[in-house]
Amino acid sequence: MNDPTPTRPGALAPAGPRPSVIQLVFRDKSALYAAYIPAMTDGGLFVPTTREYRLGDDMYLLLTLPDDPQRYPVAGKVGWITPANASGGRTQGVGVRFPNDEKTRLLKAKIEEILGTSISSNKPTQTI
Repeated sequence: MNDPTPTRPGALAPAGPRPSVIQLVFRDKSALYAAYIPAMTDGGLFVPTTREYRLGDDMYLLLTLPDDPQRYPVAGKVGWITPANASGGRTQGVGVRFPNDEKTRLLKAKIEEILGTSISSNKPTQTI
């Protein structure tokens, strides 16, 4: 029987990039505000990274929110890219779009509750 997934040592990995797992720890509300992307329909977060990504790449985030010991897993997709040397001194990284599911809707609501009225502030962020 032929198994399409190589398992022997030294074998090539299956085609396609392996999704990234990134831990994001937000210790305070201002850091969460700077990274949150309310413009994305289901919510999203800016992830500072120098790694190369393409639009649509899968990313797995483990989020820790301010004053909350729980870690929240999110299986998102790259929705935009801020390249190195971007104008305005913007930090290199990617915007990760949250999936459209109930668990993530609850997380988005929790983030927006933490941010409260600051979500509509004019303070600059790392996002769009």
